[in-house]
Amino acid sequence: MIPQIKNLKNTDSGNFFLMAGPCAIEGEEMALEIAEKIVEISDRLKIPYIFKGSYRKANRSRLDSFAGIGDEKALKILEKVGKTFGIPTVTDIHSAPEAAIAAAFVDVLQIPAFLCRQTDILVAAAETGKVVNIKKGQFLSAEAMQFAVTKVRESGNNNIVLTERGTTFGYQDLVIDYRGIPEMQQFNVPVVLDITHSLQQPNQASGVTGGKPALIETVARAGIAVGVDGIFIETHPNPAVAKSDGANMLRLDLLEGLLEKLVRIREAINA
Repeated sequence: MIPQIKNLKNTDSGNFFLMAGPCAIEGEEMALEIAEKIVEISDRLKIPYIFKGSYRKANRSRLDSFAGIGDEKALKILEKVGKTFGIPTVTDIHSAPEAAIAAAFVDVLQIPAFLCRQTDILVAAAETGKVVNIKKGQFLSAEAMQFAVTKVRESGNNNIVLTERGTTFGYQDLVIDYRGIPEMQQFNVPVVLDITHSLQQPNQASGVTGGKPALIETVARAGIAVGVDGIFIETHPNPAVAKSDGANMLRLDLLEGLLEKLVRIREAINA
């Protein structure tokens, strides 16, 4: 199952779809560089692709953490990426008023996991008519996400995606319960596995989120094997210097090899 987005290509390929890009929009040149590379890969592998970038990072551990380059500037970069490559784009929103603002620039509105129960945000996102990607709260069961889906549907929008991004395990770790993927698919929505955020180690003592990027391939292969509809990967040319979430991002030059393996797994499942 693939979300209904007018400029999403390769939807009849039988592949999973991909949401990928940097954690945060750091600048136009970087965003275009990443998008160009992923478009080249996804077109070759016939993977439907949605460019991801946060125009602002509202949930940071420390006050001095990077939050963005300015809302309007970042949103215009997202719009330029979409128009330059003819691809849909997705970004997070953090309050109800932001829904209409972001909807003027992107194709998919993403509800952060910590906000997935916030009725006013869900309703505002639904009313824009855009695709709404709701991340499952780290504190919620897969079954409980039916209520977020219902809020959006009852607000007049049936184009909904749910994203699994791990469940809190202790204080500073996350685990993925793969049973939640088919459970959420029963709500008749596409289900995405957020690979890189599922490997975060949040709220470290330093105030900077850690991660386990060495396990990206392991988690991704398992998700495709379970039958996830889409995957979400944050990637950067040099995660070591990324301004947000560098500890769990995939290095951009490793993405092609990973996607090739995942496509072969999907082909085997579909055979």
